[in-house]
Amino acid sequence: MILTKAQYDEIAQCLVSVPPTRQSLRKLKQRFPSQSQATLLSIFSQEYQKHIKRTHAKHHTSEAIESYYQRYLNGVVKNGAAPVLLDLANEVDYAPSLMARLILEKFLQEHEETPPSKSVINSMLRDPSQIPDGVLANQVYQCIVNDCCYGPLVDCIKHAIGHEHEVLLRDLLLEKNLSFLDEDQLRAKGYDKTPDFILQVPVDLGQA
Repeated sequence: MILTKAQYDEIAQCLVSVPPTRQSLRKLKQRFPSQSQATLLSIFSQEYQKHIKRTHAKHHTSEAIESYYQRYLNGVVKNGAAPVLLDLANEVDYAPSLMARLILEKFLQEHEETPPSKSVINSMLRDPSQIPDGVLANQVYQCIVNDCCYGPLVDCIKHAIGHEHEVLLRDLLLEKNLSFLDEDQLRAKGYDKTPDFILQVPVDLGQA
């Protein structure tokens, strides 16, 4: 089904008022039942990433981070089991996984002698059980699993989809008896840029 610009714009306009959660995607599917889940997710991701890039700086000021951190602390004191961090991210219109990163970094800065490295932060986001505070670990986990645009879970899904498409493309090339080099072969030959596949002999795929 071909998506018209008018249809795209209608969906994009609808996205202005919804947070980047899986629940929002379900509501979007109900609103636009004729569109596939993959189409809606693609539009959702593109539009939300544009928004995050436009507003990223305001969430990273020292004042904003301190405000978010204090609101997080106050929230978990009242109810540590409530999705405090996820609700905060949705309230200020920031990606849950990115909010989780901000609060985790601030927490570690407050409790560790040395500033946390990027690799340590990434490892804790991938596996929140490594976070030394159980309440924060649960809060981070809630943000990760409810974010459908950013975070390690989304990265894993994208990687899996990319691998699936790579396998399908390889099968198609083999089916067409086309000679090609794959990424590993290109890397071994010293190529700086390594696409998934490169044809050894140019062909008209329409005639292949």
